[in-house]
Amino acid sequence: MAQTVVLASSSPYRRQLLERLGLSFKAEPPGVDEDAIKKSLSEPSEIVRKLARAKAEAVAGKTKDAIVIGCDQLAIVDGKLLDKPGTAAAAIEQLQGLQGREHFLMTAVAIVHKKGVAEFVDTANLVMRKLTKAEIERYVAADQPIDCAGSYKIESRGIALFERIEAADQSAIMGLPLLRLCQELRELGIPLP
Repeated sequence: MAQTVVLASSSPYRRQLLERLGLSFKAEPPGVDEDAIKKSLSEPSEIVRKLARAKAEAVAGKTKDAIVIGCDQLAIVDGKLLDKPGTAAAAIEQLQGLQGREHFLMTAVAIVHKKGVAEFVDTANLVMRKLTKAEIERYVAADQPIDCAGSYKIESRGIALFERIEAADQSAIMGLPLLRLCQELRELGIPLP
């Protein structure tokens, strides 16, 4: 009997990434108070790990004998977290602060299964090119990145904003590091090509 795989996320981006693997899975919103976790910790790597694990555990508590994948992503510049902007004006402001500068995307994954929890973090280094205000405004109007950490959608027009991207796994930048996830799922008996 095949094991049930559940993605503890309401993110359409993460669902699309997981669909690339051809897996049969369900997606469940985790209902985790992200702000409370962010306020309780100060180190970005601790925050992103705690968020991923809390999401996986919240859904695993409602799902029997499933493999539950929880994940979270944080954008970090100068050691400070960049939250999802929420509005076009806030996205424009974030992009103005990032342009011409280096920042990091930390993506954490926690996989809760019947034998325990597997966790990992993938960190990408990104350098945004210098942008004019008109380029930023045009980009935000086109891609509407108000629900994305860092205010860009790298899988869409956002790629045009960058000068350099250094990442072990490009899919991590979009919210779910598939290379390592595949390895972990194979170890749990999920057949992947």
